[in-house]
Amino acid sequence: MKSRSFGIAGSAVAHPRRSVSSREVDERLGMPHGHVEATFGIRRRQWADPQETSSAMAAAAAAQALAEADWSADTLDVIVGACGVMEQPIPGTAPLVQRRLGLGGSGIRAYDVNATCLSFLVALEHVLDGFALGRWQRALVFTADIASAALDFRDHEASVIFGDGASAFALAADGAHRCRALRIETYADGADLCRLEAGGTRLRPHEDIDGFLAASRFRMNGPGVFRAAGRRLPRFLQTLLGEARTAPHELATIVPHQASAPALEHLKRMLPDGHARTIDIFAEHGNQIATSLPHALHVARTRGRLRTGEQALMVGTSAGISLGGAVFQW
Repeated sequence: MKSRSFGIAGSAVAHPRRSVSSREVDERLGMPHGHVEATFGIRRRQWADPQETSSAMAAAAAAQALAEADWSADTLDVIVGACGVMEQPIPGTAPLVQRRLGLGGSGIRAYDVNATCLSFLVALEHVLDGFALGRWQRALVFTADIASAALDFRDHEASVIFGDGASAFALAADGAHRCRALRIETYADGADLCRLEAGGTRLRPHEDIDGFLAASRFRMNGPGVFRAAGRRLPRFLQTLLGEARTAPHELATIVPHQASAPALEHLKRMLPDGHARTIDIFAEHGNQIATSLPHALHVARTRGRLRTGEQALMVGTSAGISLGGAVFQW
């Protein structure tokens, strides 16, 4: 892949007002205080109220990112939504965000891409391709996920680790950053390991409303996901770094999807000085689905962890099962 240049003109995150401690979750589950934090490595997460919709949170983050960039919203060439789960099936979340930004009559193209937890990486690749072709100069990529809307607390592992949130990045075609390599692999033999089956066209509520409602809850085989992704991750990283012509010790910062505490620990142990180099926000925010990866990138950016000339790795997994990653030079 030819190296592609771009710039981050602005970035932001937005979260629900309500912060939920693991002590509160312990009480909800009828477990002893300290159980959730000790078992899953998460202290708190944010959960949205009904009025805090995906498009509302995304628009709030987008407004902040555009303000940092000092861009007027009507100068955007494209708005790409990268939510793991859309606010509604039709229309997509991107048109709803476009309208919330006051652009409902602008004609600026706005649409969604989806690869669950890797949606931001797919959207970023799409935008970089558009920049390389000269199609766009300014792009807004946002994520927003409300995991709490579909959690089944009878399954602790598939519920207590998730949080809600949104992110937005204002991206420019001209910039000092370079994407040295970007790779995504999908292994659909593991497609049943993470699933949210209702809301599409396969299940019809007028034929079986009880079945439809039951399938509206998120299901996850956590150990299965860990095994399916973990056994492929070493070779995946070797291939990605080879395409980037980068050695593991040359990575100054590692920006991972915040899948779970064990997944983050596994990654840290795989890479040189991984504990010091990895952006880990899981304990305070949990797994925010598609927002986890860009939120971690925003944290790295705003905390000065992405320094000029250094290289960083973005990496994660998603339902599918997919592995994705990119190597950037800042």
